[in-house]
Amino acid sequence: MEKEKILFTSESVSEGHPDKVCDQIADAVLDACLEKDENAHVACEVFASANFILIGGEITLKDNQNIDFDATAKSVLKKIGYNRPELGTDYHTVEVLSKVKTQSPNIAMGVNQEKPEDLGAGDQGIMFGYATNETKGYMPLPISIAHKLVREASNQRKNGQFKWARPDMKSQVTIDYTDPKNIKIDTILMSIQHDPDADLNEFKKYIHEHIMKKVAKSFHLNSDFKFLINPTGLFEIGGPAGDTGVTGRKIIVDTYGGSCEHGGGAFSGKDPTKVDRSATYMARYMAKNLVAAGVSDRLQIQLSYAIGVNHPLSIGIRTYHTAHYSDDVILRVIKKVFDPRPGMIIKNFSLTKPSFKYQNLTNYGHFGRPDLDLPWEQLDKVDEIKSLLALEKKK
Repeated sequence: MEKEKILFTSESVSEGHPDKVCDQIADAVLDACLEKDENAHVACEVFASANFILIGGEITLKDNQNIDFDATAKSVLKKIGYNRPELGTDYHTVEVLSKVKTQSPNIAMGVNQEKPEDLGAGDQGIMFGYATNETKGYMPLPISIAHKLVREASNQRKNGQFKWARPDMKSQVTIDYTDPKNIKIDTILMSIQHDPDADLNEFKKYIHEHIMKKVAKSFHLNSDFKFLINPTGLFEIGGPAGDTGVTGRKIIVDTYGGSCEHGGGAFSGKDPTKVDRSATYMARYMAKNLVAAGVSDRLQIQLSYAIGVNHPLSIGIRTYHTAHYSDDVILRVIKKVFDPRPGMIIKNFSLTKPSFKYQNLTNYGHFGRPDLDLPWEQLDKVDEIKSLLALEKKK
């Protein structure tokens, strides 16, 4: 009897996808707010349709300063490449409507604290972090490949190599894990928006040869995978003109591609007092350092918080039967090494005055980003963890 394949699939989307357009505008607004006030409270939501952007939410800045929402949204659209009428959305003529109000004083009571150690969580919720040693960046292989496919296609579109391509793109990668000693790509799917006058045969051939195979080779994987390109036939109408976009609808794309659990909270448009964002970054930092230290081959961290409370209500772990130490030992190490209080996360990662732009995180994932120097991706706790593990062995 033929053995059933063990398959797992993840997807990604490009910066021109309508939901990602919204994420980028929301985080561009956040960046603009933090430049004016590092203690800004921001919960920004964006909706996009054909040549229309709606910005809503709650924003509070010191001295009642204002943000130029129109200029911010148009700058994002220009950077993506929505720059002419035939794309359905054009930064030159797009209508931008702002419906932003100030933050509720009931929420502010719990998060306006002078000392970072006293800062309460900006909301209740559960957050997950994950790491696996199957790739150099401690990220799952399927989402890593999916991200690189749309990044490569977008870069080639922007530099003029990729003829007929438009900004809206999606990828999907299925990995065959049947033989752990011979992991390979089973299928790659890409849907890429194109000009109406595109030679579709040449267009698809280019995607297969110069994007799919190129990316597979960069991971030292097989090139004989099955592939699908624009399976409906045509993909001329795309971006916000083809489908409405909303902030926070690509949370699995933003994280681990479905390889672990997800608390449901989105990131973009939220200042770091919102633990949906900051605590998820912290959970990734914890998981990555622990896996790199040899605690387990795969590790999921769960954190939970109550609004206005500075300590997490719980810390949970899942090792997927790959642990080299007991759960009891791992939890003891976590509590000795990491400080998951919201204010300390913000302080230690400099999240209110970051060296990076939040807008740059919205495309191609918030984790495993070698192109960005992100504090939660640093492996600066590995030696300390190893020392504590050595002490545990002596007990």
